[in-house]
Amino acid sequence: MKRRTLVGGIAAAAAAAAHSTPAAAAPVPSGRRIGMSDVTRLHERFADIIASDHAHGGQLGIEQRAAALADEALTLQRAGQATQRVRASLYSCAASFRSSAMWAAIDGRRYVDAQAHMREAQALAEMSGDQAIKFRIWSHAGTMYRHMGRPADALAANDVARSLSISRRDPMFASLGMARQAAIHGAAHEPTAARRAFERAHESMERADKADYRPVWMTAFYDQAEMDSLALSAYLALGNYPTAEFHAHRCLAGLRPHMARSRAITTTRLAHAQLAQGDAEAATATAMTVPASAATQHARVSGMLQEFGAALRATAPGSSTVQTWNEHTAAWRTRA
Repeated sequence: MKRRTLVGGIAAAAAAAAHSTPAAAAPVPSGRRIGMSDVTRLHERFADIIASDHAHGGQLGIEQRAAALADEALTLQRAGQATQRVRASLYSCAASFRSSAMWAAIDGRRYVDAQAHMREAQALAEMSGDQAIKFRIWSHAGTMYRHMGRPADALAANDVARSLSISRRDPMFASLGMARQAAIHGAAHEPTAARRAFERAHESMERADKADYRPVWMTAFYDQAEMDSLALSAYLALGNYPTAEFHAHRCLAGLRPHMARSRAITTTRLAHAQLAQGDAEAATATAMTVPASAATQHARVSGMLQEFGAALRATAPGSSTVQTWNEHTAAWRTRA
């Protein structure tokens, strides 16, 4: 019932998405022929959005830029002449941009905005017929509900992603779906289910053909380091701090250079895992390596560091370690 509730209503929303008026899209000469070259240009701009997300993450500017590009794709759809293939590709581009706006809002903890982007992205994806972008949107929905503390909804949304045919065709999509399922089980305090899901995610990744074509949003982030990041999140939630720390170190060792946002999140979670094991000094040293830009401008990182500071003061009240941390965060606020 939960999954049917989440899926229901998309068809009705599709008409609204197709006929809504974009606020700031550039005008297109009426009757201009739209071709795959226009789609290619949109794909290049989508790659730029993905790069910005991995460098900064969660920023309102990324969300707004992605939403504006979704509107631009829909403007081309309405104003130009195009083949059915091109029209489907334009809907796919619009859904891709809207899903990036959704993700930026999730990452910035702007959940009301994220849900609005989600509904439009789902409608556009249905009209595009693009299985990969449908997977991305529903998988993001699962992550959103996990961050909102709604594991039942998170599982239902992630199940939609995992039920798509692309998850059966491509083991890499199956792996991502299972890894995110495992993180949800962690948030729901289900250790056995989390462990089994991670085992299945790893097995699927091992079976995946690395040479297969996959969309840029997938190839830019999903690998063993990302699986370790999800395991870190799960085992932190489960209170298994040594295992969480193990995955944190392995994630940091494997992260690609462009993953600045992920590195800041992982470092912050590592500090939490170390502090929970009683090593306040090492945990504080770890937390102090988080860049000031992430500490002050990324909502998730900022929130987790505030929680770290509160836990540190409760663990080692009045200590020199707490004083060092307070001085460090004061310098962050000055620079912000």
